[in-house]
Amino acid sequence: MSISRRRLLGTGVGLALAGAPAAGCGSNTGRDDGGSGGKPVISQWYHQYGEPGTEQAVKRYADAYDEADVNVQWRPGAYDQQTAAALLTASGPDVFEVNGPTLDQIQGGQVVDLTDLLSEAKDDINPAVLAPKTYRGRIWAIPQVIDMQLLYYRTSMLKDAGVEPPRTLDALVDAAKKLTTKNVKGLFLGNDGGPGVLGGTPLHAAGLELVTEDGKVGFDDPAAARTLGKLRQLYAEKSLLLGAPSDWSDPAAFTQGLTAMQWSGLWALPQITKALGDDFGVLPFPGDGADGRPAVPVGAYGSAVSARGRHKEVAKAFVKWLWVEKTEYQEDFALTYGFHIPARMSLAKKAAKLREGAAGEAVRYATDHGHAEPLLWTPASKTAYQDALSRVIKSGANPESELRAVVRKADAELRRVQKKS
Repeated sequence: MSISRRRLLGTGVGLALAGAPAAGCGSNTGRDDGGSGGKPVISQWYHQYGEPGTEQAVKRYADAYDEADVNVQWRPGAYDQQTAAALLTASGPDVFEVNGPTLDQIQGGQVVDLTDLLSEAKDDINPAVLAPKTYRGRIWAIPQVIDMQLLYYRTSMLKDAGVEPPRTLDALVDAAKKLTTKNVKGLFLGNDGGPGVLGGTPLHAAGLELVTEDGKVGFDDPAAARTLGKLRQLYAEKSLLLGAPSDWSDPAAFTQGLTAMQWSGLWALPQITKALGDDFGVLPFPGDGADGRPAVPVGAYGSAVSARGRHKEVAKAFVKWLWVEKTEYQEDFALTYGFHIPARMSLAKKAAKLREGAAGEAVRYATDHGHAEPLLWTPASKTAYQDALSRVIKSGANPESELRAVVRKADAELRRVQKKS
């Protein structure tokens, strides 16, 4: 199945989106020096994108590199699992795209330290997406492109109902209720009511963190339960669209007038613009409480180097060339195949497609309010939280008791993974 870049922002069931299968690029691992003119040969792996033209683009970038022959491999199927297994062998990729690396891969010495590649460009990388690729002050992958989620609202529907664009969570709850009619729901957070996509975003909106900078649980606070309780209110008051023909990543429910507001991704903006013209606006997830703040989930695939490769320095040089120096390729990769934000803030600010209107606002939101899942937030912690969030929203479970159990689990996980350091 083709996988879109947007899948990395799916916090629950993920975002595996179907598309036309792409042919593989052969099985040459590149573990030799038999390139043209005696150049070293390195292999580069990508997951199979859903956006047309992406495969041809990355091959074109690789062909333009003069210092090595780069064999691009398009990897259909369960890419993360393929990569994890390949990193344990000598026949895996030299350079590979990764939604990570994971803490286990870093602690296990499976990836190469790339800190020096950003010696001059580090301050130009969006810090929210660089943070999960940084461990103990060292950088283990270079962010390629940013995806983000945001709140779309139908300007005319809000105006007709006398509702202002909601800038607090209380205002969002009130607006969703007022905008709900016989034929239109006020808000769409996904067909499950929100647990699968929102993840830790409401906690950030309350001024909290999943994991603090010093490696502790960051949501052991009454504000967390208060905020999750408001998500339950949205569900209980029947203000949420449920059972739409397509889920939250697709803007069809919004463009077809089934909902006045929808949580979706930046990738949906061109489709929404084509359907609605200027009859929409965008907002971050609104803050909650006195210490609250707007929250914008962001994510970025990164380019990493395998520690088992024969040509580690060659691979590092290629990564620097492509994802640090070749800014024209970075902009092309972000904005020609789908609609995304370059990881370098200077590129995002000057890109014509991202300079004005809703796109320009989205870039500012991502820069000012972006947050990403922290490296220390393990799958076990994530599952415990997701399950609790679902019970609170859909079943009316007590937020305080649910979160107490999650805090215990997350604390145990943080202690476990940090003992390995």
